[in-house]
Amino acid sequence: MFELNTPYGNHLCDLLVQPSELEQLKQEALTYPVLDLSAKQIEDIELLLSGAFSPLTGFMGQKDYESVLTKGCLSSGEMWPVPIVLSVSEKISESVATSQQLALRDLEGEIIALLMVEDQWTADLKNESMHLFGKDTANKSGQRVHYLGGPVKGLTLPHHHDFRTLRRSPIEVRQLFKKIGWSRVIAYSAEKPMHKAEVVQCNQLSQEQEANLFVHAGLKLNDNSAEQFMRVRCLNHVLEYLPQATTQFSIYPYTERKMGIRSVLLDAIIQKNYGCSHMIIDNVSAISARDKVFPVENLSKYEDIIGIKLLQSKPVAYNSKADSFDVVTESNKNNLETLSEQEMLERFRRDTSIPNWYSFPEVIQELKRFYPPAHKLGFTIFFTGLSGAGKSTVANALLIKLKEMGTRSVTLLDGDVVRKNLSSELGFSKEHRNINIERIGYVASEITKHGGIAICAPIAPYRETRRKIRNVIQTYGGFIEVFVSTPLTVCENRDRKGLYAKARAGLIKEFTGISDPYEEPENAELSINTDECSPDEAAQMVLLKLESLGYLK
Repeated sequence: MFELNTPYGNHLCDLLVQPSELEQLKQEALTYPVLDLSAKQIEDIELLLSGAFSPLTGFMGQKDYESVLTKGCLSSGEMWPVPIVLSVSEKISESVATSQQLALRDLEGEIIALLMVEDQWTADLKNESMHLFGKDTANKSGQRVHYLGGPVKGLTLPHHHDFRTLRRSPIEVRQLFKKIGWSRVIAYSAEKPMHKAEVVQCNQLSQEQEANLFVHAGLKLNDNSAEQFMRVRCLNHVLEYLPQATTQFSIYPYTERKMGIRSVLLDAIIQKNYGCSHMIIDNVSAISARDKVFPVENLSKYEDIIGIKLLQSKPVAYNSKADSFDVVTESNKNNLETLSEQEMLERFRRDTSIPNWYSFPEVIQELKRFYPPAHKLGFTIFFTGLSGAGKSTVANALLIKLKEMGTRSVTLLDGDVVRKNLSSELGFSKEHRNINIERIGYVASEITKHGGIAICAPIAPYRETRRKIRNVIQTYGGFIEVFVSTPLTVCENRDRKGLYAKARAGLIKEFTGISDPYEEPENAELSINTDECSPDEAAQMVLLKLESLGYLK
């Protein structure tokens, strides 16, 4: 029987220094080398300091790191699925000596912890990725990264300005459970808003196990996107539909680790340290990473080691005849109604209704505010193509047509104009061209965020840079990539600025299409060859595409 008992490793590691030591350590810390932590590193620090990563007392050294990768355990033999390491630049690594203290500083410049550097090494990211993900996610064979390891002393927990009353440490949650008499507790990690199906699943498992429900939402640090705030508001609404006497809700720092079964087991350790006896796992069969060290089939073995019951939720769908949610089986699956997350988002985008059976009215209202219909969103039209392809000409024609409509403010960010006004100090190396495109993307994202229309017309030759810009802008609104596919021969024949002639003569180095490659888009929303249509016809093609996607009404 799994019940509330000792944490993983038999004790919670409280890494915060005693108040009597605090002032002295703060003064000493001013003399130590400083490391400015990233948001993800601060999340790891908080999980360490609070005891959520017990029995770890700091960042892993090389021996533990390699043992976790290859054997799934610390060098002491205790099972541990994921390396908890501190990555630093080569400059920092070279400036810090073993047995030296390092001050760890948060995003606001406050020293929150001290690291006694006991180990430092250079690791191969490809080797690490192959063990953790089953593939080389680094995309650069032989890429190396510098790690520091050693025990950590906490001066203070990271500060949070959001949902402070919902944030509790493992010790505080355990004390709460003890106070209200909870010994059997099921953890549900709420990474998305809960709907009626998820509530049914949680209620079924709670009743089967005769256990209380702990809804635990992981929030990223310094993520000011509205998604996190929307999710917590939705969860607060859902609590009204869960049994009040047997449900609690809390927040903890969350670092996304897409490592398959290893991520599941790390979450199980965290929930165990928070005092939970059970944890719900959604769709075990969909765990993508097949790990040689941690076979998915061995779940019962991991349960015994960690001391937490891993509950596999069964998929449920809506039975309209019975007005209930039923467990999906081979015999009934064709008679039940479902609505995928993608279908739900598409309904919001198209401004069509969400069926009442899918979610709760308060949650639907929150989601409607967060996912307004496409015609109310800001968006970016991103033209890309060779020099002379006709990007600027089509962009200017489109600018006029959109201004004629007068529905939203429209801003044109032409490549040459931006070069003169926003990136005049940059050259034309690959690095500087990427910086220029990223600046254009940032301005476009701000325009999109505030409901405007941004038209961008740079060359933007590299797929990876365009992908990054797309990901940022789609956080706020629409991103429509238009590949101006006019062939190189046509562009070179136009050569109004004489750039191709200079490039052919070797006077311009790293010129796109001649001495530097142009990487064609793989999934552009629209492709236009300006050798086959007029600028007005091309602009009209863009308008039709915007209308078909729902951005114009």
